[in-house]
Amino acid sequence: MKYIVILCDGMADEPIESLSGKTPLEAAKTLNMDRLAKTSEIGMVQTVPKGMAPGSDTANLSVIGYDPKVYYSGRSPLEALSIGAQMDDGDVSFRCNLVTLTEEEDCYEERTILDHSSGEISTEDAAVLVEALREGLAKEGYQFYVGTSYRHLLIQKNGHVTELTPPHDILTKKIGEYLPEDEVLREMMVKSFDILKDHPINVKRRKEGKNPANSAWFWGAGTRPALTSFMEKNGVRGAMISAVDLLKGIAVGAQMDNITVEGANGGLHTNYRGKAEAAVKALTADGYDFVYVHIEAPDEMGHQGSVKDKIKAIELIDEFVIGPVADGLEQAGEDYRILILPDHPTPVRVRTHTGDPVPYLLYDSTNAVEGQEEYSERTAKETGIFRAKGDQLMDYLLSGEIQS
Repeated sequence: MKYIVILCDGMADEPIESLSGKTPLEAAKTLNMDRLAKTSEIGMVQTVPKGMAPGSDTANLSVIGYDPKVYYSGRSPLEALSIGAQMDDGDVSFRCNLVTLTEEEDCYEERTILDHSSGEISTEDAAVLVEALREGLAKEGYQFYVGTSYRHLLIQKNGHVTELTPPHDILTKKIGEYLPEDEVLREMMVKSFDILKDHPINVKRRKEGKNPANSAWFWGAGTRPALTSFMEKNGVRGAMISAVDLLKGIAVGAQMDNITVEGANGGLHTNYRGKAEAAVKALTADGYDFVYVHIEAPDEMGHQGSVKDKIKAIELIDEFVIGPVADGLEQAGEDYRILILPDHPTPVRVRTHTGDPVPYLLYDSTNAVEGQEEYSERTAKETGIFRAKGDQLMDYLLSGEIQS
């Protein structure tokens, strides 16, 4: 038996008036999901434990089978594992987003955050800007590391964890009341604007009609994590396919292999087909029992508040990931169980994460059950199936159980 999770980040949403009361998942053309839904278990699952912040960090840990209340030590330390940043006991890491702030105000605190991703800036351009920060903000005990796209890291030697605000939670808001209380971090953010605002890369981005990456934003503080081996925990050999350092870091911590797909970038125009091909190859030719395919696009479109592009992201996943994965495993003659779900909702109305339960679909190629006409938030709620602990869903996937 082969096992695969297709994690559609932030896909769950709310009914939207412009879609006649449908969610983006309901409105999208998802022939492959709906084909599987007819003989699958459909239900709702609480991926984010009550009382914890609804992030991709806590939610994906949960889906992979690690109780966030036990294993979570912060978001950025997981990303540090991915990029190879050395963390010792006592060190603290911070996510360093390259963000877009308004520029007409005289005072940094009066600026408004427009874009948490600087228009999904390329890693190549971002690396140059991070080097400028490294030089301009050089301070003993602090070290910058380049990540992917707008997502980077700052590590503090012998630091302390402080509560910080995710930039995607305050889009279109003035930043003054959300800045760090820590004087060093606050000063670095203020200076970062002066360093980046007129950098040649941002001058070029403005001319091209792109959002400038004109400030650093620190958040997601945490200490070095300690996850148990996925293989020892579950008895199956697993691999991760993701363009996002957070997920790659979870894989490193869980001693899973990371499979790199050329052209996978965490955005709307990622290499969907390449991810599907890599997943099928891993399961049919490379000796893996389990693959976790993470796709960031629906979450990014939710943060951008774009109903149209969120629907498009869901349709691209359905056509170029879910269909080819199912077809590829069937053509290879493999028995398989596939779990499809979001990690958390990212409603376009609020443009950030919520901690509400999400719909899941569990299909077993050897055990057809009476399912639903489609896979959506509505049909998942209608079944009455609810799993209160998301970290137990992995055990259920691997157990062979399934219900209609």
